[in-house]
Parts: sequence; C-alpha cells; structure tokens
Amino acid sequence: MVVRKPGRLLAAGGAFAAVLLAIGLSGQGQAQAPATEPTKLVASCAPCHGFEGIGKDVEIPNLAGQHDVYLSYQLRAFRSGRRKHPDMSFMARKLTDAEINALATYYSGLPPR
Repeated sequence: MVVRKPGRLLAAGGAFAAVLLAIGLSGQGQAQAPATEPTKLVASCAPCHGFEGIGKDVEIPNLAGQHDVYLSYQLRAFRSGRRKHPDMSFMARKLTDAEINALATYYSGLPPR
C-alpha cells in the first residue's frame, strides 16, 4: 500500500527502504560512510524512542509519523544547543546532517500511533 503525503511518498513498512534511498541519493550519489547505516542510527535512538518510534515513557515523545522536516529541525537544534535537553543534546552532538536526515526519514515513514 502506498500513501501519498505532500512532499513525500511513503510505502507502508518501507521506511527502511526510504532511508536507504535518501542515503544513496545524497552527496555524489554514493552511499555515505557506514556511520549513516539506518539500523545503527536507529539502534542508538531505540532505547528511548523504540524501533517503532513509540516513546518508552510518558515523558519521551513518539517519533513515528512526525514530519521529517520537524524531526530534522529538532535534532539540529539539540546538536547546536538551541534546544536544551541533557540526554538529547548528548545523543545529537556528533550527528552529521546525513545522519539527521536518515533518522528523520526513518521515523517520519513509520505509521503514527
């Protein structure tokens, strides 16, 4: 099943493929360094936000289905220090733009709950 949303095309259950496509099309058309591998990136987020994008606690936001632009903006804000949160600032401090885009694409492609 394919769902069309303004500015993006999502296939149900195909968020991983969307991330791979985003990585493959970035830069010079070559895949990024292994650090941008979606499974490794998502694994670092999963202890709190889960692989399915659902927060593990009432104070941890759900990421599933959020807009990719919103997610990437927030991660960049944590990385730069514009947005303050001790855990998220630590996690985002060394993320590259490609990694942020990959995470935003992955979580925005999941069905919201």
